[in-house]
Amino acid sequence: MTRYDSIAHERFAAQVREDGIAILPGHFSAELVKQWADAFAPLLAARLAEHPDENRGAHRHYITLPFSGLFADPAVFADPDIVAIVNLLVGPQPVMCQLAADTPLLGSDYQPLHRDSGSLFPETAFDTPPYQLAVNFPLCDVTPENGPFETTRGTQHMERARALALIESGELALEPVFMTMGDVMIRDVRAIHRGTPNRSDTARPMVVLGYSRSWLMRPEVHIDVPRAVLEALAPDARELLRFNPVSDGAPAPAGENYKTFMY
Repeated sequence: MTRYDSIAHERFAAQVREDGIAILPGHFSAELVKQWADAFAPLLAARLAEHPDENRGAHRHYITLPFSGLFADPAVFADPDIVAIVNLLVGPQPVMCQLAADTPLLGSDYQPLHRDSGSLFPETAFDTPPYQLAVNFPLCDVTPENGPFETTRGTQHMERARALALIESGELALEPVFMTMGDVMIRDVRAIHRGTPNRSDTARPMVVLGYSRSWLMRPEVHIDVPRAVLEALAPDARELLRFNPVSDGAPAPAGENYKTFMY
C-alpha cells in the first residue's frame, strides 16, 4: 500500500530532477529501521575484525549487505512509493543493482567532492535525464556530530569543473542532510557531494539501495541473489533483480568489487 498518491510521487520526482535530491520523511517505521541496525551491527564488527582497512576514506567503510533475511525484505527494496518515484525518474522496468551500507567512524574525514557515476557520454557536454539513483536511509539519526552527507543542488546538470568552481567560490552551497531514523533520501548520483567526519563515538551507517534504467548495468555494482530467496519473491520484486547473479547458496561476499566510486 502506498502512502502517497501519484501527484505526490511526481512532486518528489520533480525535486530530484531539479535539485538532485528529495526526502520522504518518516517513510519507514522506527521499529523496522531498528531491526536493520541490530542486524547490521555484527556485520560491521566482522568487517572491522577481518578487514580493518578502510575502503571509502579514513575510518569509513562500505559494506555490501547479504541479500537474505530482512535485508531482502520487499517491503523495503520494492516499497511501492519508492518504486513509483524511481519509475518516474529512470523510466519503466528499473533495475535494482546495489544493496550496501556506508559507515563513517570516529576519525573519519571529509571525502573529496565527487559524483557516484561518470557521464554516459564523457566526450560531450550533453545533459541527460537521470539514469541511476541512490535511495538512502540511515540506521540511526544523522546529526551534525556523526558525519552527515553533504550535497549540492542542481549540480547533476552541470559540467563537473563548473560545479566545483561554483562550490569553491561560495556561489554554490554544500548542504548537510540531517535525517531521523525512518527518513528516506532519493538522489541523482551525479550531484556533487561528499561524506563528512563522524566526530562521535558511534558508527553512522547509511543504507544505499541502487536503481538504474532498464538497460544499464555496471558489472562492479551488483547483488548476489540466492535462488531460494529470489523464488520466494513476488514477480514485481523479482523483476527488479533481473540483472543480478543468482546463486544456489548464500555465500558471503568475498570482497568489495565496487572500488571506483568517485567521479
